[in-house]
Amino acid sequence: MTDRSAIVEWLLQSDPSIRWQVLRDLTDEPEEVVAAERSRVAWEGWGAELLALQSPDGHWSDEQEHGWMSTNDALALLKELGADPADEKVRSAVDLVQERIAWWQLDGRPFFDGETEACINGRILAAGAYFGAPVERLLGRLLDEQLADGGWNCEAPPSTRSSFHSTICVLEGLLAYEEAHGATPAVTQARARGQDYLLERRMLRSLTTGEVIKARWTQFSFPTIWYYDVLRGLDYLRSADVKPDERVGEAVALVEQRRDANGRWALDVLNPDHERIPLDMETNIGHASRWNTLRALRVLDWHAG
Repeated sequence: MTDRSAIVEWLLQSDPSIRWQVLRDLTDEPEEVVAAERSRVAWEGWGAELLALQSPDGHWSDEQEHGWMSTNDALALLKELGADPADEKVRSAVDLVQERIAWWQLDGRPFFDGETEACINGRILAAGAYFGAPVERLLGRLLDEQLADGGWNCEAPPSTRSSFHSTICVLEGLLAYEEAHGATPAVTQARARGQDYLLERRMLRSLTTGEVIKARWTQFSFPTIWYYDVLRGLDYLRSADVKPDERVGEAVALVEQRRDANGRWALDVLNPDHERIPLDMETNIGHASRWNTLRALRVLDWHAG
């Protein structure tokens, strides 16, 4: 298997959005080195390309029917790339969203107030909190919508059973809110319940039958959009500083098994709707993916302690 230093070097031969996270998560570089690399995200490579795709009306698509969804995708991806919220280009882009986009389907409410589905609203909360938009109304709504089993579901009501997809989106949103505004008892408790929902199901199994819910969850994609997979779930737990226990053992083993002979992880699938954002990052299914390799390595480091 390829030496880890060679894999890290391969990761560093990439876009600033990957490089700064490698420096932070895998090589423990000083904060000023990480910050310097992160500052390039909005001005070079994928981050700059993504920002350039925004139209003057604030959307990342001019289609009224789907423009809001593309905008949600773009903001979520800009957060994943790690664009600095204080950067002038980023600030201008978010200001355009706040000033010019409203939910025409929902009496013109502001974009960052969210819409009706938890999986969409969780991603809006995550991006809004990260980029400094007002999201308190949306936060309150999501806290009120948590189900008895600890998770969330876009189809609740009438459904009373949570969805992995909705739950991971909301958990990421709640974490982003606490990272931006500080921990609060209500949000921390909601996150703990949601985390337990995933952990009690071993990150991929039915609590009722013990069967794997979806085989696709063992295949890794990027960007994840609103879709759950095991790597996304584990990377959330890592970012939330959840102490790993035996309930993540099977999921971590699945990540290990996906490593190839060169010590890298492939892009296993591309999720539906990825084409809503015409940004060519990594699209060759079956080929080594820097995004998946970065995320897998830091998950394994987290599990190893």
